[in-house]
Amino acid sequence: MTSRNKIVAATDQLLKRLGPRKVSRDGERKYLASFDSSKLSYDYEALVRVRTEDDVGEVLRLANEYKIPVTARGAGTSLTGSASPVRGGWVMDLSAMKRIAIRKDKSMAVVQPGAVVSDIQGAAAKEGLFYPPDPSSLKYCTIGGNIACNAGGMRCAKYGVTRDFIVALEGFLPTGEKVSWGGEYRKFATGYNIRDLWIGSEGTLGVVTKAVLKLVPMPKATWTCVAAFKTEKRALSAVKALLGEGMAPSILEYLDEDSIYCAEEIAGIRLFKKVEGKPLLLIEFDGDPVELQAVKRKLKPWVDRWALAFKDARSQSAADNLWEVRRKCSGAMFALGNAKLNEDIVVPLESQLKFIDEIKRLRKKWKLPMPTFGHAADGNFHVNIMFHREDREEHRRAEGAVHDLMQTVVALGGTISGEHGIGLAKSPFLPIARNAAEIAAMKAIKKALDPKGILNPGKLFESYQVWDKTPVDIRLPWDKKPILKA
Repeated sequence: MTSRNKIVAATDQLLKRLGPRKVSRDGERKYLASFDSSKLSYDYEALVRVRTEDDVGEVLRLANEYKIPVTARGAGTSLTGSASPVRGGWVMDLSAMKRIAIRKDKSMAVVQPGAVVSDIQGAAAKEGLFYPPDPSSLKYCTIGGNIACNAGGMRCAKYGVTRDFIVALEGFLPTGEKVSWGGEYRKFATGYNIRDLWIGSEGTLGVVTKAVLKLVPMPKATWTCVAAFKTEKRALSAVKALLGEGMAPSILEYLDEDSIYCAEEIAGIRLFKKVEGKPLLLIEFDGDPVELQAVKRKLKPWVDRWALAFKDARSQSAADNLWEVRRKCSGAMFALGNAKLNEDIVVPLESQLKFIDEIKRLRKKWKLPMPTFGHAADGNFHVNIMFHREDREEHRRAEGAVHDLMQTVVALGGTISGEHGIGLAKSPFLPIARNAAEIAAMKAIKKALDPKGILNPGKLFESYQVWDKTPVDIRLPWDKKPILKA
């Protein structure tokens, strides 16, 4: 049987077992699942909209039998092509599996992979509990995708990333066998910790059908403030000083001069009347109101020593106004170019000042705008390489700038991704960040858990020339940027 005949026969069987309401061979919904937020679209055989654990097991057992590639997805908010079916086959959509159950007595949430992160947070809040991870797409992204990419967000400064809130996972191996890694209990020392192997594996080692999440008490109060600095280096030096004094902000966001230019001159947002174009730190503390009063007193000497200007919020609406600069700067960047390569690199705290010098070098060398902002407390910065897609020379320089950036951050002791993952877009750079022995160990794990290589194949370890692939021309609900025309 030829490869084409094999996949047709397997899909015929899948249709018989699950029915046409769950399996689509064509149509708009199938097309929309051919790409994620990277907008790298690939053709594939069938979309499978699973609704139960039995559906998931059925799909994987059949796929393993016929060696059909399977790409699992939720909302498709990945920025690296992790949910794009580069090898074709079947796309398994888990977004309909979205039940949420809060275990208040255990401070846990039991959720299905299609549960939207903001819905989990809302359900927890009703019980006085808090799920801190907050990726920017939290109103759309699903917990399954967050687990697959070990998503972060602004609150990582204090609370950590998705991995820090996963108590247990349940799901299926690529062979279709059901497994559980932990349960609704906080401690286990029973065999290998394969739970943590699944987290951040980008759907290559298993499919999650249930997750047990750790919840924490809802903070009673928050305090938001913003500080402007004379230079970018002074802003990041102030970060190190703040953390060195033992202060623990829940959010500590850095915006460089180019990002501020986009917010002020393009989006028309100004936080300080007498200070323009200066880098900012947006800071939020949470906790008991009495504790926050102590924080305010402790922060004042830091402000007096380091900041050029300072403003705090006395109400939630005032805090929302301060956050406008962070929310609007990214979309405003498209005035600098109609295309963006958003690279979420990580550098250690001690290398942040050198990192500022390297960004200036990259701008000068590649002659492209590179507004940079991000999570200063954990060194996870978003370098936005702006260019005009129709300008082939600019496009070429943008490619070169990405390669240069990846080599630079590794040389600074950092790494090539903090929360977006590798997927397709960063797969050429994995050998820069990991040595041959480390990559061989990863491949050995993949081989052991997925011997036929069916689950999300073609990701992480293989280099694809995605640069010349024209993004599909469509607006997704989480997009905050213009649609790029071919």
